[in-house]
Amino acid sequence: MTALTDRVPHAAVPARRPVLTVTDLTVVYDVEEPVTAVKDASLQLGRGEILGLAGESGCGKTTLAYAINRLHQPPARIASGSVVFHDRDGGDVDLLGLDDEPLRRFRWSQLSMVFQGAMNSLNPVRTIGAQLDDTLRAHARMSRAQRRERSAEVLTRVGVDPGRLRSYPHELSGGMRQRVMIAMAMLLEPQIMIMDEPTTALDVVVQREILREIVRLRDELDFAVVFITHDLPLLLEISDRIAVMLAGEIVELETAAQLHRSPAHPYTRRLLGSFPSLSGERGAFIRDGVDPEES
Repeated sequence: MTALTDRVPHAAVPARRPVLTVTDLTVVYDVEEPVTAVKDASLQLGRGEILGLAGESGCGKTTLAYAINRLHQPPARIASGSVVFHDRDGGDVDLLGLDDEPLRRFRWSQLSMVFQGAMNSLNPVRTIGAQLDDTLRAHARMSRAQRRERSAEVLTRVGVDPGRLRSYPHELSGGMRQRVMIAMAMLLEPQIMIMDEPTTALDVVVQREILREIVRLRDELDFAVVFITHDLPLLLEISDRIAVMLAGEIVELETAAQLHRSPAHPYTRRLLGSFPSLSGERGAFIRDGVDPEES
């Protein structure tokens, strides 16, 4: 088998043991003229790593995330490739080979997802507590008291008062709703969280708070994150490594520091050149846990 580093230019391997390996994944939309939305995508996600996935709108980022989680619907189909989850006990799970019930059990317990437009994903006519409880009832064997205790625990962990379990989504700010969605993804302590544009609809101050929260939670709970956004400078601040997508292909995969210092692909250089410079002492305030304005 060809090594990952031979397929992707300058592909940095994860510093930790992999928790997920995607190999030559191709996703096709079977419309009147079939469209290849993701072509031969290969990457590894290290345990406890934040892997950024960057690229312009329509490049295939979300399609790749949905394919990893087996959430794609017709006319989309996985044409080829493999997605393998590596458990902590050393076992491997072929995600593309799972039947419906094993796949249902796998989701949320091992791999969860914070969807694009997450602030609008909450049911407006049900309380926050009821929606968290639904997830636990579907995927965990807990008593009602245990489910409520767990819901309160995860809300506290993401910085939301547990009293908000009785609130409806419209009673929460945008940042609080986003935190609730992150809490929901954390309910069963998955080993991987996929976050699809989780901060796009937030103002820059709240966005900074949410990003700090994600990094803090990753450090505490040691889950891995695939963080999807078109905002490459944002990924440079929080990611360990970054994969850049163009027209359905991963054209570069490198550590955040190396990508910032010496991008290899012309498209990556154009992406970096389209944003203000990140040089100076502010360059890594989130990853290092230090805000220059507070130091």
